[in-house]
Amino acid sequence: MAERLSRRGFLSSTALAAGGCGLLAGCASESSGPQAKSTGNAPKEVFTAPAKKLSGSLSILMWSHFVPRHDTWFDAFVSDWGKKVGVDVRVDHINTVDVPRRAASEIQAGRGHDLIQHIAPFSQYEPSVLDMADVVQEANRRWGQQLELCRKSSYNPNTKKFYAYCPGWAPDPGDYRKSMWQKVGMPNGPSSWDDLLRGASEIKKQTGVPCGIGLSPETDSNMAARALLWSFGGSVQDQNERVVLDSDATVAAVEYMARLFQGAETSEVFSWTPASNNQALIAGKSSYILNSISAWRTAMGTNRTIGDDIFFVPALRGPKAAMAAQHVIQQWIVPKYAGNADAAKEFLLHYTANFASASYYSEMYDLPGWPSIVPQLNGWLDGDPWGAKPANKLSLLKTATSWSANIGYPGPSNPAIGEIFNTNVLPTMFGRAARGQTSPKQAVAEARGRVDKIFENWRGRGLVGG
Repeated sequence: MAERLSRRGFLSSTALAAGGCGLLAGCASESSGPQAKSTGNAPKEVFTAPAKKLSGSLSILMWSHFVPRHDTWFDAFVSDWGKKVGVDVRVDHINTVDVPRRAASEIQAGRGHDLIQHIAPFSQYEPSVLDMADVVQEANRRWGQQLELCRKSSYNPNTKKFYAYCPGWAPDPGDYRKSMWQKVGMPNGPSSWDDLLRGASEIKKQTGVPCGIGLSPETDSNMAARALLWSFGGSVQDQNERVVLDSDATVAAVEYMARLFQGAETSEVFSWTPASNNQALIAGKSSYILNSISAWRTAMGTNRTIGDDIFFVPALRGPKAAMAAQHVIQQWIVPKYAGNADAAKEFLLHYTANFASASYYSEMYDLPGWPSIVPQLNGWLDGDPWGAKPANKLSLLKTATSWSANIGYPGPSNPAIGEIFNTNVLPTMFGRAARGQTSPKQAVAEARGRVDKIFENWRGRGLVGG
């Protein structure tokens, strides 16, 4: 994941007067480098008048989107909504790596933004946030059932609480340089982890260019670790939230990663940030990465030759499965200290109602948690409105839900899973073995010890089952 453009720290507070409002009811009336120009028509936006009057202010903390066009649209969108409903709105955009620290600080202090968005599960903050069940129920009433991927990433079945609201997500396909893979006889890229090992090792041998699967304490490395683990038949927990990490399948996955590092990577992957794999691919210094489409969108604006050479493959097939973690999962939380929860929840429904615009202006990065809202999506993926060559380059994303899972798979993204993700247990496990600091079996045993303690803590608080 990488940002294409350094964005401003915030959209200053804007007085937004007029309009009528309330909550959860009413009837609809309603980068760096040059950016691509749309070849399609922007979706028409809709407005649902709230049932009761809203007032006061609403402060929103969220990431600076990896596709800058989204934030240009979003800031104008929320400003227009505020004017219509009579709410003063401020949006603070910050780097995604800073969101967890900022959220933790505000929650601990008991004051801060009314609405916070992050792109990975925030389940560890369940005790400190409002239940979003009313928003989810209203969204289901309006648009049908939420994607199971999004529900499992925002709902705790043990407490029956929606600790977050999840209106959208982004898949995590493999991004590969077609010209490099053609030279090793795989013009369509790898389809399995074995293909990746053989092909990427040969590319590195011939050209010196490594592949880019991260092994550092950051989001993309976390996602790659889960994809590899699941594809080999391992997982952190089972469907009943019992810890099952210490298994032969997990050891086999760690052994594979050590071989991939030795044959096809460089030590740079141990210090990568979320931007690093994008930068490597765009600079011609990586043959394959696991990422969303943002690296490609960046290249389309900064180096079209490389952009046109980047193609995608779905989750790689392993001995047991072909699965990937979602790349981004939208987590909108309302802390218990929020001063205007009604406005926060009402805005989320308005945002969801217009998710076709979110998909469009994110250049197909953000996909809907309620698919019925964006009936145009398959058409856009088959014929990219932002100038992909070929136009159907993103068509594989039409099946992304079939090979994508929440980070707690096969269970939910409970608070223990959230803590394991945010403390980078899995990348550390894979990385220690790849460095040769310990054997694969010992690396798994060490990780199991950390996982057990985390689960015991949350289970003792009644927030995890098993």
